[in-house]
Parts: sequence; C-alpha cells; structure tokens
Amino acid sequence: MQLSPEQLTGQVETHLVYAGDGRALQTACWEAFGQLQQAAIADGFDLQIASAFRSFERQLEIWNSKVRGERPVHDDQGVNLDLDKLEPLEKVHAIMRFSALPGASRHHWGTDLDVFDAAVVPVDYQVQLSPAEVAPDGIFAGLHAWLDVRIAADQAFGFERPYGVDGGGVAPERWHLSYAPLARDYLSNLTVAVLVAALRDSGLELLGPVLEHLPEIHRRYVRPPSSEDT
Repeated sequence: MQLSPEQLTGQVETHLVYAGDGRALQTACWEAFGQLQQAAIADGFDLQIASAFRSFERQLEIWNSKVRGERPVHDDQGVNLDLDKLEPLEKVHAIMRFSALPGASRHHWGTDLDVFDAAVVPVDYQVQLSPAEVAPDGIFAGLHAWLDVRIAADQAFGFERPYGVDGGGVAPERWHLSYAPLARDYLSNLTVAVLVAALRDSGLELLGPVLEHLPEIHRRYVRPPSSEDT
C-alpha cells in the first residue's frame, strides 16, 4: 500500500485498522504480527504490543513538552539534562536521541510497534521500554533473544529492528519492530521536502533550527544504519 504525504507523516489515519484495545496498524502488519505472536506463544512467550500507531499531533505534543521542560530529557546514562544550558541545535539533538521529530516517527506508518513479553510482567509492573528491560539480565531478555534468532533466520514474518544498532543518531531500541515489506518503501518516500511541508505551520518548538538543519537531521535520525541499508 502506497502512503500519501499526510499518511506518511501521521496527519491522517486512513491507512489504519484499529484493534479493540485502541491500537492501530495496517492490515498487512496486523496479519504478520499475528503470525509472529502465535510463534512466540508456541515457544512460551506472550508477545504483546506496548505502542503502535502514533499520530503527528501526539508526537508534536511529546516534542513540545520536552522543549518546554514539561517532560524530562535524559542522556545515554539516564541522567536528566538541563535544556536551558544547551544551544538550540543541541536541544534538538538531545531530544531526537530518544524521541522522533513529529512527521518523522516510524510509528506514523502503521508498520512499527513496540513489544514486550506479558508472560513475565509482575502484577502492578509498569513496562518502561527501557534498555535495562531488554539487557541480557533484563525482564524481557528471553523474548529478545528469541527475536534475535528469528530475525537472523528470516523467520520473523517480515519484522526487523530498525534501531538495532547505535549509529550516533537514534538510541538503540530493541523493543521496536518494523514490518519491512512496507516500511522500507515508506522510509524512502519520507523525504526532506515531505517533512518541511508537514512541519512548517505545525507550531513545532525549535522550528527554526530544525528546518535550518533538516538535511543533516534527516541523514542522522530518519535513516539510521540498520538492516534496511544492507
């Protein structure tokens, strides 16, 4: 399915199918996830979705609240940063290490989702989607070791990890899966020009430095080094 610029940037939802829990993906992605979920069940895992589609407006809310200091922004060691001490472009890079630019989130496409193993979640535990949870001694280590094998053997029903390695842009997110048969084309179509059109009148905080440096931002954060480039 080809996506319009508005669909690519999460401004409309006409490409999506909603599940009963309020999460949305494209039909083909739902079908592939169902197959992966059944394979996981057979091997003792309860593969569930923590996050699926996210709209432009939701991503804009997250971005602007971080710029305004209403949400924390942390470094790679988890230490909260004081954005008031950073230059505008430094603020952009600090936020984009862990949060996508509105319009540039892969969660807009209906092909990308964050997953966890519900079988090992204790009562009252809040899933964080954190590096500690997916580390070798983390609560979801077993699921991700299983996914490693599946993805390497091309037995993950089209899913891969777009943020599996650290290329200096987006921090690694082992919990983030992408349905490659669709997502690879969408990544190619998400150009600088498409992002400019989505952002220009959006009310984005730090719009000036973002637009001024958007080609660099696009290279560093929108097209990270991953299996998609091999």
